Amino acid sequence: MLTYAELKALKPQDKPYKVFDGGGVHVLVTPSGSRLWRLAYRFLGKQKTMTFGAFPDVSIAEARDLANQAKRALREGRDPGHEKKMKKRRERIAAGHTFALVANEWFEKEKHGWVPTYANRLRSRLDDDLLPQFGHRPISEIEPIEVLDAIRKIENRGAVVMAQRVMQMASAVFCFAVATGRCSRDPTADLKGALRPAKPAKSRTALRASDLPAFLHKLHKHTAERKTLIALELVVLTFVRTQELRFARWVEFENLDGSEPLWRIPADRMKMRRDHLVPLAPQAAKLLKELRGLTGETEYLFSAPTRSKVISENTMIQALYDMGYYGRATVHGFRATASTILNEKQFNRDWIEMQLAHFEGSVRSVYNAAEWLPGRRQMMAWWANYLDTARDGKSLISLVA
Repeated sequence: MLTYAELKALKPQDKPYKVFDGGGVHVLVTPSGSRLWRLAYRFLGKQKTMTFGAFPDVSIAEARDLANQAKRALREGRDPGHEKKMKKRRERIAAGHTFALVANEWFEKEKHGWVPTYANRLRSRLDDDLLPQFGHRPISEIEPIEVLDAIRKIENRGAVVMAQRVMQMASAVFCFAVATGRCSRDPTADLKGALRPAKPAKSRTALRASDLPAFLHKLHKHTAERKTLIALELVVLTFVRTQELRFARWVEFENLDGSEPLWRIPADRMKMRRDHLVPLAPQAAKLLKELRGLTGETEYLFSAPTRSKVISENTMIQALYDMGYYGRATVHGFRATASTILNEKQFNRDWIEMQLAHFEGSVRSVYNAAEWLPGRRQMMAWWANYLDTARDGKSLISLVA
């Protein structure tokens, strides 16, 4: 067994030479004077050597401890030299990879499977809630408490559900980093139970049939920007989802001047990822032609100088609030209002569900997008007339489905 004095006394020679410590451990003395701790071992019948560092940076006790760890790995059937190389490789890869770099790479990989509106939402969460907190940090060094601090800031502004969604996204980024060798584990796994529980989801507030006359009258008289009012009227007339209307393009509309105007929403913007056809009542076609006169030659119906290039999600809901419907109505709620009234009027349930783009896990889910189109066109014309009658304060009894 070598002593400290013996190691200090070792002198370089013209060629490297070995001085043995025992148990396969030896010191290689190089012509430059370096004294390198090494272990000779056999793995799967092959003679191998691994290095632990240079004396005196690595002491006698440390070298022997490292050798014992390597021998333990051999007893367990693992190659310690290969494990050391892989560890260094992981450290080298991780050193140059920040959370921002990995997160952007993850986003670019995943976004092709998302509808644009969903991708935009996740991009905003990434840019607003995660990257400012630790985007510059090497992803392999981020601790659970750092992630929790970022999530707590979201919770503290009252967005409990959003905090959980951002946590899920952070976890996805870390798991991607693990899979690609940029870090060894997902630190969010240690945060289970640390977030506030979300309150039970509430159904979207919807107007009743008896509320429609007053609402439609206020909408007709409202002084908001005409483009915003047209957006609201189109939602009520077509009961599409807000994002389906906000990102609508003029190329999706057909035959606006004809007898059967149609809106063809592509699958990549639909929640259920399939094309959706919306037969347009004459009142809807008239609104669209008016809107075209207001917007001119634009790609989107509702172009705006925002990150998404269209009006924000809050534009229409703010108009509702300005009309006095805060807490009483939501834009999404008009889908429920239309569904309730049309079902009460005993319209074909399949027409209603298809118009709402609800595709059940049954034989209906294999119907093509045009299924029930003639019947739905009749239903949508009736609905538009129903709304006109309600707005004008006339009796709805004469409107027979």
